[in-house]
Amino acid sequence: METRTRVVFLQHPRERRVAIGTARMAHLALSNSELHQGVDFSDNPRLAALAAAPERVAVLFPGKEAMTLEEARARPPETLIVVDGTWPLAKKVVSINPVLAGLPRIGFTPRRPSNYRIRAEPAEHCVSTIEAVVDVLGALEGDQPRFDAMLRAFEFMVDTQLENQSSRQEPPRRRIYKAPWRPPLELRSLAERFPRLVLLYAEANAHPMDAGISPELVHLVASRPFTGERFEAVLAPREPLARSTPLHTELPERVLLAGEDRSAALGRFEAFLRPDDVLAVWTSYALELLWRDGVRRRQAVNVRLATARALAGKAGGVEQAVAMLGAEAPALWAQGRAGRRIQALEAVAQALILRGQATQPPLKRKGA
Repeated sequence: METRTRVVFLQHPRERRVAIGTARMAHLALSNSELHQGVDFSDNPRLAALAAAPERVAVLFPGKEAMTLEEARARPPETLIVVDGTWPLAKKVVSINPVLAGLPRIGFTPRRPSNYRIRAEPAEHCVSTIEAVVDVLGALEGDQPRFDAMLRAFEFMVDTQLENQSSRQEPPRRRIYKAPWRPPLELRSLAERFPRLVLLYAEANAHPMDAGISPELVHLVASRPFTGERFEAVLAPREPLARSTPLHTELPERVLLAGEDRSAALGRFEAFLRPDDVLAVWTSYALELLWRDGVRRRQAVNVRLATARALAGKAGGVEQAVAMLGAEAPALWAQGRAGRRIQALEAVAQALILRGQATQPPLKRKGA
């Protein structure tokens, strides 16, 4: 089927092994589509190219700021990114790839309940990947009956599977996978990128939401643990200084107001970075502040997610993670709260990289 919209499927590797998955079926049905498999797409040049023109791309994924189909129809995207996987797996793909978080989203309510009767959906409004694509493309391109024809193969698959299940006499088969232990993907990814890793933390001049003033970068710290290089800049705010900014940055008002010219500071930061650097952040907020100021987008990784995998639980804040990982913090080298946070981020990153390089699983502490 020909479409105006380019559809890019990002499929979690676990879905690739599911014979009754529907992303591959949708990909085969759409000539103007492509299928990529993985969890961390920060090194994927195709995704980087799409993110460079966010006004022409949208991610099919719900969220508070997601557009409705009616809003998306007014200015339809040229490319629709579709994340394929169970709901927890799809959320993981979105959370581990900051580049996806920076793109516009489209959310929708299905026209009818899912016909995916051979897999359990987490809620009534959830549908299979091919059903979602059919609904959204039909709405965006204004030709729902034409796209509904894509569901014929899907419905045949569902009916065939149910028929075979009902006539099966022998017990169900179980596939057992036995593989040597390997560190989680997020930890291996950090370890492999260690020579190119730049740790980053940023503070903002943030006014209350009802003030109508966007947050702006005022304190930026970064370090390259492989070489020991470090960067710090206090940027003079363009907007009036919010009352809370000196409190949460832990920098005196006079220091903030006397900060460096924004263009000069960001120019120094661009000179500090190398073309193939990968930015490592605790949350994507620091990246959003940089992109807002026009810093060139680069690959990025989420250290908080890697920490949660290493701890097999919630990571909390970066300073708490230092103690939870049993890490040793380096000497404090930057001022304010950002100084403490980048110090903690360095300790956490070093601990995770060691775990990512390990060939044996770490011993659990007694009582953990």
